Amino acid sequence: MRINPGFLNLQDRYLFALIGQKVREYKGQHPDQDIISLGIGDVTLPLSPAVVAAMQQAAAEMGRAETFRGYGEEQGYAFLRQAICRYYAQKGVDLLQTEVFVSDGAKSDLGNILDLFAADNTVLIPEPAYPVYVDTNLMAGRKIIFLKGEAQNGFRPLPPAALHADLAYLCSPNNPTGTVYTKDELQSWVDWALRRGAVLLADSAYEAFIQDPELPTSIYQIPGAKECAIEFCSLSKTAGFTGVRCGYTVVPQALVREGVSLNGLWLRRQTTKFNGVSYIVQRGAEAALSPEGMAQNRESIAYYMENARLIASALQELGLWFTGGQNAPYIWLQCPGGMSSWEFFDFLLERCALVGTPGVGFGPSGEGYFRFTAFGRREQLLKAMERLRQLRLSSL
Repeated sequence: MRINPGFLNLQDRYLFALIGQKVREYKGQHPDQDIISLGIGDVTLPLSPAVVAAMQQAAAEMGRAETFRGYGEEQGYAFLRQAICRYYAQKGVDLLQTEVFVSDGAKSDLGNILDLFAADNTVLIPEPAYPVYVDTNLMAGRKIIFLKGEAQNGFRPLPPAALHADLAYLCSPNNPTGTVYTKDELQSWVDWALRRGAVLLADSAYEAFIQDPELPTSIYQIPGAKECAIEFCSLSKTAGFTGVRCGYTVVPQALVREGVSLNGLWLRRQTTKFNGVSYIVQRGAEAALSPEGMAQNRESIAYYMENARLIASALQELGLWFTGGQNAPYIWLQCPGGMSSWEFFDFLLERCALVGTPGVGFGPSGEGYFRFTAFGRREQLLKAMERLRQLRLSSL
């Protein structure tokens, strides 16, 4: 018996587990302190009424013999996949129902999709990056090339023409930086992938937060993308499903490598390793994509985006450099006074009981930066911004 050596290359603690440990230790030493977290990107508003009603109805159906359901289709019930296709049609994207696979969230599929690709493929990861991209490829023992995102390229790096990789991750809107690729920039990625025969793994978990109508909300709005891209989406932030768990992955029929359909391979993988998402959850997801549900979800998104505006306003007052917050629920700021990411984390926790996410946790390019999320409750967020103002960070 041998341990998978890829696991031994991982850091001892997942980023957010380490943050949780630090907060618990601080709380133990200061039990009366009111700690405000703008760190982990978890929603705080309840599910929309349309979603709740649909899930209640579905739960009632499961309690009657004539409407009870057992195992469903591994790729998702037809009613939800059809709803997802209609949602894409509103973006001007035509999808086949067979190209949509329902899952328990984008995070799972972003890791599980790697089952389709050989371990000797090289993967390209623009960073700062969501830790799951890096960790799941380390587990598989793949060679990773990092593409540096920085202020000079707007934290939206483009692939050098001569760069070779077999897989490449994209995240737009980006977690953690809150930046969004333009159509021309995404076209550059698609053109590069088509020339190289690479596959783009496009994480679109935050697409519903894009406010600018000129910015793409799906990779498939870019010509040629169906021949080179897999898209991962989630209802976690779009509809508040972080505790409900539902997302979906789109694998186009046109995506073929080495004469093999990746759509067919993913279907084979899912029918072998996944038993699908519960009927009750999928009815809730269907309701979230209905006209009524989408209108209610937009109200929640508007609430979070107003939170982002309030954070941005406070940082502007303090004279701190930041990006994001206009088309994404994340604010990415430069640590003041030349502090490192973890130094600033400790500084905020100790001086004003405020928690954010150290940028270096998203890769070396994140050193010296810090992420705030806009998912908090308004009253807590306003209190947090007042604590920041009292610190006079611009004088550090």
